[in-house]
Amino acid sequence: MTSADKVPLLRPASQVPGLLEFITGRWSPRAFEPRPVEPDKLLRIFEAARWAASSFNEQPWHYFVASRDDAHRAKIESFLVEANSWAKVAPVLVVASASTIFSRNGKPNPVAIHDLGLADAWMTLQALQEGISVHGMAGFDTARAQVELRMPGDWRAVAMWAMGYPGSQESLVEPLRSRELEPRTRRPLSETVFAGETGKAHSVFARG
Repeated sequence: MTSADKVPLLRPASQVPGLLEFITGRWSPRAFEPRPVEPDKLLRIFEAARWAASSFNEQPWHYFVASRDDAHRAKIESFLVEANSWAKVAPVLVVASASTIFSRNGKPNPVAIHDLGLADAWMTLQALQEGISVHGMAGFDTARAQVELRMPGDWRAVAMWAMGYPGSQESLVEPLRSRELEPRTRRPLSETVFAGETGKAHSVFARG
């Protein structure tokens, strides 16, 4: 494998100085090396998720993890839609779910998926610290995942994640190979951060 073939862990995109490199450089590759992720690294990745903030410290997130040699790996792989079959190469697959009912009082938790997102973000940043790439996916059979993973009735399968060491883009077929090289873009802050009403950009972000 040449250095040109190697997919980078980070691809910094923002030109704003002072931002954390793991934030500006995080991206979602599809090419992974087959070598396993060490257990101690996996432990730290999910320990990071464990310490995310949540409403009333409910911690509504739950993760189902499948490494390459796990007996349940085939089951987890089977949830993926055909367009995400590339993810089967990743040494670790994860189903991220959220409990939508507060355990403290049995009432609906309207921010459960938001809080799962926070845990996923911390998981992602720790993974990058460990040299591990991650790619989140919505393309999987959520209904089957909930049934076959025997989730309680108030749990929702929200996302799947592929994890592993970044691999070579040459391992991918087109058009996936070309997508690895596409420029990373985001809409301007003036279309995201408002003042007083929708569409009225805050003066600090009007030109960003």
